[in-house]
Amino acid sequence: MHRSPTGRAPDRARPGVPLLPRVTSLPGLTLLWRAALAAGLLCAIGLLPWLSRTDPALTVLKARSAERDPTPEVLDAVRDQLGLGAGPLHLLGRWLGGLLRGDAGDSWISGSAVLPGVVQAMGVSLLLMAVAMAVAGVTAAAVCARTLRRGARRTPGAPRAGGAAAMLAALPEFLTASVLATVVGVQLGWLPALGWYGPRWLVLPALALGLPAGALLGRMLDDALPGAFAEPWATAAAARGLPGHRIARQAVRRCLPGLLPNLGLFVVGLTGGAVAVEQIFDIPGLGRLTLDAAIAQDLPVLQAGTLALLLLAAAAGGLARGTARLLIGPVLRDGALQSLHRPAPPAGRALPLVYGALLLGVIGAGLTRDPLTLDPAARLGAPSWAHPFGTDALGRDILARIGHGALTTLALALAVSAAALLLGILLGLVPKVSGAAVDTVNAVPPVLAGLLVAGAAGSGPVTPALAVAAVAWAPLAAHASALLLQERATTHLAATRALGAGTLHLLRRELLPAVVPPVARHALLRLPAVALALASLGFLGLGAQPPSPEWGLLLAENLPYAERAPWAVFAPAAVLALLGALAVSAAGGLRGRSRDRRVEGSPMTDAEPPATGPGTSSPSVFVMAAPEETR
Repeated sequence: MHRSPTGRAPDRARPGVPLLPRVTSLPGLTLLWRAALAAGLLCAIGLLPWLSRTDPALTVLKARSAERDPTPEVLDAVRDQLGLGAGPLHLLGRWLGGLLRGDAGDSWISGSAVLPGVVQAMGVSLLLMAVAMAVAGVTAAAVCARTLRRGARRTPGAPRAGGAAAMLAALPEFLTASVLATVVGVQLGWLPALGWYGPRWLVLPALALGLPAGALLGRMLDDALPGAFAEPWATAAAARGLPGHRIARQAVRRCLPGLLPNLGLFVVGLTGGAVAVEQIFDIPGLGRLTLDAAIAQDLPVLQAGTLALLLLAAAAGGLARGTARLLIGPVLRDGALQSLHRPAPPAGRALPLVYGALLLGVIGAGLTRDPLTLDPAARLGAPSWAHPFGTDALGRDILARIGHGALTTLALALAVSAAALLLGILLGLVPKVSGAAVDTVNAVPPVLAGLLVAGAAGSGPVTPALAVAAVAWAPLAAHASALLLQERATTHLAATRALGAGTLHLLRRELLPAVVPPVARHALLRLPAVALALASLGFLGLGAQPPSPEWGLLLAENLPYAERAPWAVFAPAAVLALLGALAVSAAGGLRGRSRDRRVEGSPMTDAEPPATGPGTSSPSVFVMAAPEETR
């Protein structure tokens, strides 16, 4: 790239001349926006008992002593003790006033100080999260090992579906935790299955949390690596004889900025959202503490736990975005990047057809059977010709329940995923607005979001969809913002604008084609998790109730019988894993059409990497974007 005598890039390539209208804001306004969102969330939590139209005094009394008779005199005494008669705003103001003095109040249930318990639970969850992230890192490395090896050898292959990683990512955490606790902890006795007393008690819960998270992160990294290996710096580094392992390491470094925002979301999600795993392994973590407080309407504990998650989300999000900018380096200022997610030929279509045919076959076979017929004589029956997937504890045919549950589960999951994708992309285009909103939403565990939505809209079949949709857009918006940040600094975008392209043309022809396909593939990766989250909220009483055959209900109903009748749990889990494999293999076809991006006056195209070697000069894009080790 030509540089002026002052050493600055020309105006057309400088980010000071925006390629799209940007939401300009001062740091003070950003902090104010973040504080307003946090205050709104805390106010909503403070209004939870009143939103749910329940008597908080009755709920607190039942949590304190379920045997005590709730007479009017007893309830009035509880209201006077807690100050409920003054209203929610007075309670919230009193709590905030104490917080400024370092006092988060006393628990409505136990009467003990809130802050020490929240700090202790936060420490437990952070330790568990750190070990789980280490497991996730190892899992992600295993998922993308083949792509790294082929890229280091300069022998790129065709896109692959990664069905095994998709199936692992689709398995629910509570199922993985239950299997590990039952098989490894109880039957084999290799590791402890309950409690929190030392390093050995960390292993099984960390595996249950880290394996699905690592599979998802690995798939996202594996999706971006081919574009990094195809960039000119990698070609030049290989021509200069740089070892393959160093090229692979720099390719990972090149892809990390686009993944770091989602990595920050995983940090918060594994800290406050690991409710099921903490309950199964009896871990006194922050997620379990906030869930128990939400159910008992212990507002001081719930507000303090949510505030701790908000602070963690703000710190993790800011650190992730700052690290991403640091890794990219000066190319953001000089506009010297290449598009990492360039249009490429779609992956093969055989695997999606196979997975889709299998899934449709299972659903079709189940639809021909009655999911509600009870047969006590055949309860927990093994798979047979009469019942190919066996029966549950009431003698109902599991295949029939899977088939009939698919209609509701998949339809809602697809609708919520499509809404989350649209909202994520739209908000991702305005990162100044969405950054703080993503951190705030990510600090809310899905169960708490379900309770808030149920309190405002009431329980019903639509409640789980609203609750999941309220939080499902956040990782997609973070991904879109990270990709947009890099795409704005690409040379072809600056060249296209210099040729007279307007804002709408850049958005429609350059930015959206580069951002939408990888974010859409990300949304498909999360489709099984959305389906499970919908059904799990229904099981908690916030949506459809038994005997509904939703897949999450099938897992939860049959989980207590996993040791005696493992097929009752394996069948719905296998269908969820099959859905994950179908989603990932279908995502391989969501790639833009290859087209020549030749710019008038430029000798380079995407299909023709620059020549390097003796007698040739490296193009400026390599000089600007190459990592330090390859210069």
